[in-house]
Formats: sequence, C-alpha cells, structure tokens
Amino acid sequence: MTHSRRILLVITGLTPQVVTETLFALWQEAPESLPTEIHVLSTAEGVERARLTLFSDEPGWFHRLCKDYRLPPIRFGADSLHILTDGDGHPLTDIRSGADNTAAADGITEWVRRLTEDDDTQLHVSLAGGRKTLGFFAGYALSLYGRPQDRLSHVLVDAPFESHPGFFYPTPYSHVIYASPPDQKPLDTQNAAVTLADIPFVRLRHGLPEALLKGRSSFSATVRAAQTALGPARLDIDLSARTVTAGGIAIPFPPAELAFYAWLARRAQRELPPLPCPPDGAPDRDYAEGFLAEYRAIIGELGDADRVVEGLKYGMEKNYFERRKSRGNRMLRDALGAGATAYQIKGFGRRPRTAYGLSLSAHQIGFCD
Repeated sequence: MTHSRRILLVITGLTPQVVTETLFALWQEAPESLPTEIHVLSTAEGVERARLTLFSDEPGWFHRLCKDYRLPPIRFGADSLHILTDGDGHPLTDIRSGADNTAAADGITEWVRRLTEDDDTQLHVSLAGGRKTLGFFAGYALSLYGRPQDRLSHVLVDAPFESHPGFFYPTPYSHVIYASPPDQKPLDTQNAAVTLADIPFVRLRHGLPEALLKGRSSFSATVRAAQTALGPARLDIDLSARTVTAGGIAIPFPPAELAFYAWLARRAQRELPPLPCPPDGAPDRDYAEGFLAEYRAIIGELGDADRVVEGLKYGMEKNYFERRKSRGNRMLRDALGAGATAYQIKGFGRRPRTAYGLSLSAHQIGFCD
C-alpha cells in the first residue's frame, strides 16, 4: 500500500549529504517510494550546514538533485530543519554530556511519536548521519512507536565517495571532485554507487499506553512503559500514598477503587481463591467487610456516616462489585496500555460460575500498609 503522505526523517549530524544520498537511493529503488515531505534533526551546527549546502543558491544540492532527476514536488525547506534542544530549551551545539544525551533522546522520541500519530502516514527514518548515539535513539524510538508501514534504513556509499564533503549524490553527468589529502586524485561523481540498506526492527507500539501515544513523553518513560508490557510482572500497593505501582509505573487510584483492588490483591498474595460476583438481590456482607478493611486503612475511621460505608451497610451488591472492577481495570489500561494485562482483575471459569481476582503469584505482590 502506498500512503499519500510519506515522511522521511533524517538525523544528519554534520553530514547533510545523507539527505540527498537517501533521496537518490529511494528514487533509484522506486520513484513511488520517494517521500512527500522531509524533516531533519540535528544540532545547531548540523542544521546550519544543512541549510547552507542543501538550500543556498550555490551549491543548493537538494534543488540540484530534484532538477537533475526530475523528482516530484517534495515539501522540504528551511522550516523542515529542526534543532535539538537541551533541557532548558536552548539549542544544542553538540552532544557532550549526559544531560545533552538525555535531551537529544527526548527530542528525537517526541518527533517520532508525533510523526507516527496519524495512521494514514508512512514514516521512514534514516540513521545514516549524526553521532552514533543519535542514530541509536532514532532507531529505538521507531521501535517504540513504529507501525507496520514504517521503515528504518541506512544509506551506503562506496569508497572513496563515502563521507566526502563534496559528494552529495551520483550525478547523471560528469562532475569532478577531488579525493582528500594526501591522494587528492580526481573523482567523477557520476561513477559513485549509492544503495539503501533496510534495517529490521521490533515494533513495540502495541505495548504502550494510549497516553504516551497521544501525548509528549520522555525517552526513558516510554522505554519503561514498553518494559512493563514485556518484562516480568511486579505489583506494589501503597495504601498511604494511594498508588498502585505496576512494573515500576506508579498509578494514582481513588480510595474506593484502590480498596477494591487491594482487597483482591491481598487475597491473591495469601493464595486465596478468586471470588464470584454477588448474585442479584443478595448483597454479600463478607465481601463488604473485606473491602471496608482496606478502605479504612486508606482513609482512616470515618464512621458510619461515610458515603462508602453507608452504601455497604447491608453488604456488597453485584452492581457495586462490577463497577469497581471495571473502573480499576480501565485505570490500569489507560496508564499501561497492553502492559495492563498482567495486572487487571480477570475472570476465572465459565458463566454462571465465573470468579474474579488477580492472576499474579504471591511473590509478585507487595504492600506498603
């Protein structure tokens, strides 16, 4: 399937020629695979080099490539060059510290997230330019957010044209440049060979919560969310902080939902069997007592005037049980995405004998009472 909006994202570093080299390789591969728009990420110096070499009247390599090979219109101009910023929003001039590294990772991750937000687009990420760490972050970000239609590649240029500051693509006519010292022999760019190597990558997008797919997030937070979906399950419940921590991600829970979830989690920790939902018209007093023990541990003793306590004075009804179960599961799903599966309240057995509880083992559950 060919998407009408095809985006090429290039991490250039100090080598802006990877843009034109990649474009040439795509044209050579199949003209219909050419992007409809291009975005470049780099440091302040990298962006300036791209602006001067690709868009200036001379040499203007991007415009020359389009003219030489009669490429279709591609949205690519000075506003398509994006400078990575540090934690304070200042342009990065280089990646020299751990803080710079973190800021660059977050910036690249956000761009990949944003460019994969629309299901009708195709994103092609090129790793050819920039520092190795930037290429790693771009590839990892695409692994986190990439969809089936997205692509990761590296452009390959044969020696002695590789990394030559005067080479931008194989021209369809003779164009002489000179090798670097000490050889300095003449080279004809018409004879250069440029190919595109596809890089397979594992797609982890299905494991990310919806909040990370639709909103800005740091690189490390996105990695943690993916790890939650893939790694071994670990549940910690802190009643005083009113949080459920699943796979290292802390999720705030309202008191009633937390009490219900903690009640079932404590049963799983004690290796007690799951519980069937109370039948219609038959409130269960034992259920209410188990639930209220957790509820009082969270909010303290408020007496019978408390709305929750008052509602359960005759026992826990079917509707109350199902409502708390559904709300707790929804909160886990919203926070963890596919990673919520291991932590949700599940049904065991077939109707009408379905019972509900957690599938975690006792050693996977911890409490901070």
